[in-house]
Amino acid sequence: MAITNRLPLLPTTEIEQDAFCRTENELTSLPLELESQISVQWQKIPEDYYPLDSSELEERISAAKQRLGSSLLILGHHYQRDEVIKFADFRGDSFKLAQQAVAQKSAEYIVFCGVHFMAETADILTDQNQRVILPNLAAGCSMADMAPTEDVTDCWDDLTEILGNGIPEILPVTYMNSTAAIKALCGKNGGIVCTSSNAQRALEWSFSQAQRVVFFPDEHLGRNTGLKMGIPLEKMIVWNPFKPLGGHTPEAIQNAKLILWQGRCSVHTRFTASQIEKARIAIPGLNVVVHPECPMETVAAADYVGSTEVINKVVSEAPAGSSWAIGTEISLVNRIAAENPDKTVFCLDPVVCPCTTMYRIHPAYLAWVLEGIEAGSINNQIIVDGQTRQDARIALDSMLTLV
Repeated sequence: MAITNRLPLLPTTEIEQDAFCRTENELTSLPLELESQISVQWQKIPEDYYPLDSSELEERISAAKQRLGSSLLILGHHYQRDEVIKFADFRGDSFKLAQQAVAQKSAEYIVFCGVHFMAETADILTDQNQRVILPNLAAGCSMADMAPTEDVTDCWDDLTEILGNGIPEILPVTYMNSTAAIKALCGKNGGIVCTSSNAQRALEWSFSQAQRVVFFPDEHLGRNTGLKMGIPLEKMIVWNPFKPLGGHTPEAIQNAKLILWQGRCSVHTRFTASQIEKARIAIPGLNVVVHPECPMETVAAADYVGSTEVINKVVSEAPAGSSWAIGTEISLVNRIAAENPDKTVFCLDPVVCPCTTMYRIHPAYLAWVLEGIEAGSINNQIIVDGQTRQDARIALDSMLTLV
């Protein structure tokens, strides 16, 4: 048995999850000297960037981007603030952006406006001569931080000790929202990476090879996908990394079909079935679409469930005059609302809480890394070591073949 009882520890990124929450639906960027007063981790950059306002930063980013030309590729995740994503050459969810990272062979510099695991993935998938840059190294992910490498390795060792060494007894699957090291563990053991866009296909692929799957690090996406596939709840268990054998007996592990790592998204677990109920009372005929990282009760109460790409598509293709409550990150919800003025679109959560790590990609950081490239200084390059890169690439390539 790999571990004993120990006290649960919350990642710093999870503790900071409410730092940018507010009651007004207004997320206009302030100069970094003001935003950096919020008590979260910020990467230090040269002082002359701190007082710049949005218009000054927009001018400098636009000029640098134009000068760098085709050598530069900017990728922007849907959850980025508007003042950043406006500069993205491609925007999308983590799966779509991973595809773009693979496809854009000519770009020498790939600036990933997202979070750390996304930049790691881009580095793994791109050619060795391409350099991947994350504007702010403090832009992590609380969910990924809930699955430290040592804990996940202990879990896998325990499972294989009880069940046998991997396929056909058990296969590891990790959500894209995980470190390169966890992706490497999956690749080394015949597993696969998935996103919210293809989680069901990834699990179907996995169950075609093994009797059981251990799913890292989001229990809600794993559970919701399992239920959609017809796996009963009694065949799912949650692995608590702070307890011996995840809090289970060997018999319970042997009887399980889907083993879910105890992890979650701090944004999507804010959405509740009671919020949906209140919204339906207030707006008759309301349509509700939520992300599959939400708890199962929220998913069950919604009309539609899907990735950010699906959410965007469902609302955009809906008839004019329809009303939509959305359960996902507020920056994307506001963008969908602005792009669909013929519909009523709002966020399910009355408290406005952007993703606290995504929101740390302030325009000042983007200006800093672009101007650094121009000056010959590559700031915040993300480099995944050789063996980790090789093993993780196996699991990522398996994911990309599912499309």
